[in-house]
Amino acid sequence: MAVKRLGLIMHGVTGRMGYNQHLVRSVLAIRDQGGVTLSDGSRVQLDPIIVGRDAGKIRALAEKHGIARHTTDLAAALANPEDTVFFDAASTRLRPALLRQAIDAGKHVYCEKPVSEGLDEALAIARHARAKGVRNGIVHDKLSLPGLIKLKRLRDSGFFGRILSVKGDFGYWVFEGDWMPAQRPSWNYRAADGGGIVSDMLCHWRYVLDNVVAPVRSVSCHTAVHIPERWDEAGQSYKADADDAAYATFELEGGIIAQINSSWCTRVRRDDLVTFQIDGTHGSAVAGLHRCFSQHRVNTPKPVWNPDQPQALNFYEGWEEVPDNMVFDNGFKVQWEGFLRHVLEDAPWHYTLLEGAKGVQLAEAGYLSARERRWVDLAPLEV
Repeated sequence: MAVKRLGLIMHGVTGRMGYNQHLVRSVLAIRDQGGVTLSDGSRVQLDPIIVGRDAGKIRALAEKHGIARHTTDLAAALANPEDTVFFDAASTRLRPALLRQAIDAGKHVYCEKPVSEGLDEALAIARHARAKGVRNGIVHDKLSLPGLIKLKRLRDSGFFGRILSVKGDFGYWVFEGDWMPAQRPSWNYRAADGGGIVSDMLCHWRYVLDNVVAPVRSVSCHTAVHIPERWDEAGQSYKADADDAAYATFELEGGIIAQINSSWCTRVRRDDLVTFQIDGTHGSAVAGLHRCFSQHRVNTPKPVWNPDQPQALNFYEGWEEVPDNMVFDNGFKVQWEGFLRHVLEDAPWHYTLLEGAKGVQLAEAGYLSARERRWVDLAPLEV
């Protein structure tokens, strides 16, 4: 059976996320495995063209990875009818205009999150994609990670009984950049450049909570700039005025309460850089990116509060690890394959630009809550 070709325009793959997760570990990995396998057993091979402003940088990438095509001319790439899918992982600020340009060229579009800096713009681009009849998607990578797959499997099986609450803890210490180089780009900490942990992370927490636990209905959020001065990639100090920590409480459908702390100013003493704990009447579970541990009510210890004696119980011992039971591929790659099957054979796909707009909605509501120090309800969204 002949292998078909899919032309793919990739924009913004010189950055850390675009390069590592999308170009190398997803698209090139799919290419190297022989393409995307469709439901009838046939394969479609990917033929990417990488697009960027720095000709030398994208040429070097193409040569390093055996990519036949590269260009600095996005308009020319979009004009090629043989390339039918456009992907963007560059600046959030530029994304809506780039997506609109690609949609107007008749391309199916897939992009990183957030889809835009504001809800109105996010909804406008989702509506434009629908009006033009193009397939569209936004990355929901954490849903394809082993830890969250296991956590959702427990929920779907009824393990928790009635779910009561969720506790999430995300973050790590991002060095200021003076004596130790920072491990995140400096724009993350400048409000004028679109930085801020709320805009970066609450879009993730929206789809995690919506899909793994229950839909988010309202939010109360407090933000902070804990480190007001940082040093950029050139070693120059700058004012860090974008929120570097957010402490949020969410009310979910069914009266479930979720609390998630997000911080780039915390040191880690837990199982992973992000952990989620679901507590229910019949059991609890804690998941990181890859591992998940559960405790049923029949295995729950019975501690007694006594501050005058050292704690005799080792609370870690009462938890059982949820087994893999399957081989887990890279989460980004799994979602790439799902979206491409949606484009190629109309396979089911839930993570549209409208779902991306929900993440922007939550971030916007989080900022509003922080400014006005109140709960903010989320209205239903439609395109």
